[in-house]
Amino acid sequence: MANIKEANRTADKLVPTARELAELGGKKLVYIRTVLACEVLDDLVDDDTGAMIDIPGDTTLYSVHSGDGQRIALVGDRALAFAAARQHEMNPVSVH
Repeated sequence: MANIKEANRTADKLVPTARELAELGGKKLVYIRTVLACEVLDDLVDDDTGAMIDIPGDTTLYSVHSGDGQRIALVGDRALAFAAARQHEMNPVSVH
């Protein structure tokens, strides 16, 4: 039985908590995942004018998230999402 308990303890350490995940890589690590425009309609607002951006709901966008899960950007192109993160000295990783 001791081996099973020790194995479980070891396995638990392999699954990070939300806080550990947020701290992983500090503020430099960002996560990029695909989202449909219909999932983020409330966030599709032009920063300069405040106007809603008209985009079909089935359009694939790329959401950039900080380590704590907060969305920090929506981008229309995957390569651009990664490039923008790197330009701001962040390390992007893909999340599915």
